[in-house]
Amino acid sequence: MRHFFTGPVIKTELLVEWLGRHGIVAEQAWVDPGLADDGDLSREAQVRVAETDYDRAYQLFFAEREDEL
Repeated sequence: MRHFFTGPVIKTELLVEWLGRHGIVAEQAWVDPGLADDGDLSREAQVRVAETDYDRAYQLFFAEREDEL
């Protein structure tokens, strides 16, 4: 798995779901796994995707959308 994004868990959970709907398997992991899971939605988490899906995920998420102009 390759690191794709780091941010607050409220964003990473949404990203994992969104990638899944595009057929890309993603996993979420805490940046600091030693902290207690207290439900804090601003806690930092990472999203990882398979190496083979990384380029497609990048294009879907980070590429500029010319068709939206």
